[in-house]
Amino acid sequence: MKLSGAAAARYCAAPDPARAGLLLFGADAMRVALRRQQALAALVGPEGEAEMRLTRLAGADLRHDPAKLVDALRAQAFFPGPRAVFVEQATEAAAPAIAAALADWRPGDAALVVTAGALATKSVLRKTFEGTDLAVAIGIYDDPPGPEEIRAILAEAGLTDLPDEAAEAMTALARALDPGDFRQTVEKIGLFKHGDPAPLTAAEIAALAPATVEAEVDDMVALAAERRAEAIPRMMQRLAGQGVNPVTLCLAAERHFRALHALVSDPGGPGAAIGRLRPPIFGPRRDRILAQARGWSAVQAEQALTILFAADLALRSSPRAPALAILERALVRLAMLRPR
Repeated sequence: MKLSGAAAARYCAAPDPARAGLLLFGADAMRVALRRQQALAALVGPEGEAEMRLTRLAGADLRHDPAKLVDALRAQAFFPGPRAVFVEQATEAAAPAIAAALADWRPGDAALVVTAGALATKSVLRKTFEGTDLAVAIGIYDDPPGPEEIRAILAEAGLTDLPDEAAEAMTALARALDPGDFRQTVEKIGLFKHGDPAPLTAAEIAALAPATVEAEVDDMVALAAERRAEAIPRMMQRLAGQGVNPVTLCLAAERHFRALHALVSDPGGPGAAIGRLRPPIFGPRRDRILAQARGWSAVQAEQALTILFAADLALRSSPRAPALAILERALVRLAMLRPR
């Protein structure tokens, strides 16, 4: 059986003990490991490994000793309770041994959890799990966690009943960070708010969230929109040291000033227009761009976009041009457009 999306997330959180096996595969080893930890904890409990009810096998070992897996599934633990066998980094070479073990599985045997790297649709290992109702195959991809999964992660950290603004900020954070970093950040926020009856705010989330390159790119664009020309060269050097592509930075500036132009051009004003922006802007970034909009006119925003389009063209059409210098000059010009 093949599961995906919300159904896959629910199954990893509460695997069916009546099914023989679970295959988790994907190119991102961290994402696969997080799902595997979740599934094994649900199957054997937090003390399963300490009570020797969890057996670990290397996928490479099954090629030379396929009976090892069947023996592990049938073995009885010293302590009572559900058992599981974890096969790590299985490859196509392990598929025959795993298929034989699934075919020989009986109620009362240990549950089988297998992890693997990226597997093609025609993979024998995938077909072994997808082709039977006794087993489940779940592909782990780079998709950001959905609302249901985010709520579950927040609940584990004791963060419930979040205000809308904080919930939106958490969703944005889940999209910006890797799964492991997001879980760690949520745990840190949960510890910070422990015993605090005040609702969690977007400003607190921003203060506790780790700095990302994307956030620093946003800060660079904001320097131009806030007429802080003197700080642009220093920030440019910092981003260059992190390997940020000038074209990527230019595109981020174009998106920001398109949004700024939409705000200042709306007849209802920036406050009415910001809710219609796509993708939506919320949290501290929403307050920041609204503050910027108060100092820009539609004509100035159009001039800024013209400067950025010219810089973008120069970056793409002249490979020998000093890219950082072109972009830095364009951003400084933007900062000088806005009157004091």
